[in-house]
Amino acid sequence: MTTQTTPEACTVHGNSVTFDHVSKSFGRTEVLHDICLEIPGGRTTCVVGPSGSGKSTLLRCTNRLEEPTAGRVLLGTTEVTDRVANIDAIRARVGMVFQNFNLFPYRTALDNITLALRRVRKLTSEEAVERARTHLASVGLAGFEHRRPGQLSGGQQQRVAIARALAMEPEVMLFDEATSALDPELVKGVLSIMRDLAGQGMTMIVVTHEMRFAKEAASQIVFLDEGRLIEKADPEKFFGAPESPRLKAFLSAVS
Repeated sequence: MTTQTTPEACTVHGNSVTFDHVSKSFGRTEVLHDICLEIPGGRTTCVVGPSGSGKSTLLRCTNRLEEPTAGRVLLGTTEVTDRVANIDAIRARVGMVFQNFNLFPYRTALDNITLALRRVRKLTSEEAVERARTHLASVGLAGFEHRRPGQLSGGQQQRVAIARALAMEPEVMLFDEATSALDPELVKGVLSIMRDLAGQGMTMIVVTHEMRFAKEAASQIVFLDEGRLIEKADPEKFFGAPESPRLKAFLSAVS
């Protein structure tokens, strides 16, 4: 089993994320247990593991959609879990793409993106529309600005969600099983956008079951099981020379 390093031993980047002895319980059920982990700035970290292992909970602790029961989360040198932290300002620095898109169903793709730009970033309507159009084009949806979610395929809806997050110009992107609700033929396009982001040096934390994506795009892969960090390594070592019996069994089951 790989020994967890304490955050004090890690180099802190401006857009790194650090989990410092993070635990999370729901009632008597411990979902995360003493997680110590650094997400390096400018790189992609994939979090994998069986269902119920705490992956999504760890991700949601990054911007305090879930409050850790113990420990700290840091974005660069800013303590996200500080009770006096400006959580709205922190969330503006962290984009998140959910499994189920979370688009407003009665707003157009353009409106779904410009709403936060106007209310949070305080852009004028003209500035917000220009930025939204740019990001829709960047995910291959130029010409789809006035379609509502119900007029888009699942893959197109997820691309709108990605464009919405990117339009906020975040320092960190979180992806929570972004392809698991998609039909298989739609997965490739969304993963291609995520690969492009990884290649551009975006700091990304990706909860995924797509092992091929993890192998090709991640700089490090983290394996959680029953709320514990079992192993972390670069893709070559993770897939080629896993250390823990539990990870070996997991890889054997998903290969």
